[in-house]
Amino acid sequence: MVRSPVLFSALVLTCGALLAQDSTPAPAQPAATTSISPEVGQFQKVEDNWSNAINQRDQYGLELVLSPLFVDVSAIGDVTTRNQQVATLISGEDKTVHLLQRVITVRLLGDIAVVNGTYVLHHKVNASQVDEKGVFTHVYERAHGNWLCINSQRTSLREDSREKDKQKKQSTAEMPFHIPLFSKN
Repeated sequence: MVRSPVLFSALVLTCGALLAQDSTPAPAQPAATTSISPEVGQFQKVEDNWSNAINQRDQYGLELVLSPLFVDVSAIGDVTTRNQQVATLISGEDKTVHLLQRVITVRLLGDIAVVNGTYVLHHKVNASQVDEKGVFTHVYERAHGNWLCINSQRTSLREDSREKDKQKKQSTAEMPFHIPLFSKN
């Protein structure tokens, strides 16, 4: 007789516990096709604005991306400031300069962001056109709701050594196969 009220109480408590649990479904996992984070997309737009300012020789556009405290270390080790970058853009000695930048990673540290990516810089070296490929690290600071680059470091990638080896291995001799014992010399 005592058993039925105890069983009834246990049943009521179990049902109450099940009903009290949150019935909202777990958040869905993001699809595997969405590999670009919102931060990468946001900074890709900033990098695109920078590239467009260079490509279109837009002084104002460049000033909107670079902080007054900006320092640039080029792939060959030249150190320049924002004012020097703007002056080079205005002087426009090399009309073939074209820059393409792709963001790979973004690390946010409060109001500071470290952006890594790749670049292709088409420009003149002496009298010939060159496509310089490399990687960059840009440090941004959030100021007045915008991201301004305060530091840039570029490193150019070496040419593929296999290409050079193929060029060196090509023989200029009349006969590509030479047996020392049977040759005329």
